[in-house]
Amino acid sequence: MRLRLASYNVHKCVGLDRRRKPGRIARVLAALEADILVLQEVDLRLPPRPAALAREFAERASGLTALPFPLDGGPSFGWHGQTILVHPDIAVSRIRRLVLPGLEPRGALMAECRTGGGPLRVVAVHLGLIGRFRRMQLAAIGAAIGHREPMPTVVIGDFNEWSHRGGVEPLGPGFRLHAPGPSFPAARPLGALDRIAVGPGIHLVDCGIHAAAPARIASDHLPIWAEIRIGEEPAAADGPAIGS
Repeated sequence: MRLRLASYNVHKCVGLDRRRKPGRIARVLAALEADILVLQEVDLRLPPRPAALAREFAERASGLTALPFPLDGGPSFGWHGQTILVHPDIAVSRIRRLVLPGLEPRGALMAECRTGGGPLRVVAVHLGLIGRFRRMQLAAIGAAIGHREPMPTVVIGDFNEWSHRGGVEPLGPGFRLHAPGPSFPAARPLGALDRIAVGPGIHLVDCGIHAAAPARIASDHLPIWAEIRIGEEPAAADGPAIGS
């Protein structure tokens, strides 16, 4: 059984024309046809961080269900601007918010799921802008994974990393980092900032960048997608991993 994962930094729904148009973002979400979708920058930056992309709007566009990461009583759609949406057929047994170290407030989201292909842990990230803190943040995520029961795990999102080197060793043994292609800036992509790291027990079947209209103007990032199978060790068909 294949699962399609996708990640999209929606840039608070502000496009390259400097207009906030959630409708364009919704069209991109629908086109991704994901089973599991992680989003970054779904909330406005300043407290109380109201949603830039309404939860109901995102759910209707994607056909997925948003997990309850926002803190009770707040207006946010996400937590630290991030959220995870899953297909209604995917059962989620546990969710967790991870506070990450660094100069600026950062967090990661963890969801442990039961899919038709087996158990899967998804960690959604939006890492910091400074390399030293990105490494610390990956180490904190790796420690959190290490304290949980063994389970096939993917870490996906905006890594904010311009380097072509691997750098996922802090996540733990066996993780392979893949950059589907340049995703930033959306109009003329140069940097592969949006990536996916797959752990043991996951076969990366295919991955890519979604560049169809209106993605090249709806946000400053292009979305990435990846198709995986659970229960198989990475094989040659995965293609080269970053740093491998």
